[in-house]
Amino acid sequence: MPRGSVVGRYYGTEVTVVEDAGRPARFTWNGRVYGVRRIMDHWVTPQDGWRASRGPLAPRSEHWRLEAGAAGSEGVYELRHDTATGTWSLSRVWG
Repeated sequence: MPRGSVVGRYYGTEVTVVEDAGRPARFTWNGRVYGVRRIMDHWVTPQDGWRASRGPLAPRSEHWRLEAGAAGSEGVYELRHDTATGTWSLSRVWG
């Protein structure tokens, strides 16, 4: 692996998220609370079997890449919000 490469790990673990105006403000993972410091990216993908043309109420996944930290632990995380079920999951961690 080239020097200086960033490696991401995939998880898919359900997390608890506190939102502020529809954006993640903090999340709990493995018993730790991570405060969101900066939202780096946000994108939306239609869920399997749905087309984006079905309108804003079609089930979709919202993805949020953000910088967050807890006591002694900071990093870049990707959260996924399933709008059909309202669940949040930790998709990826960069470190």
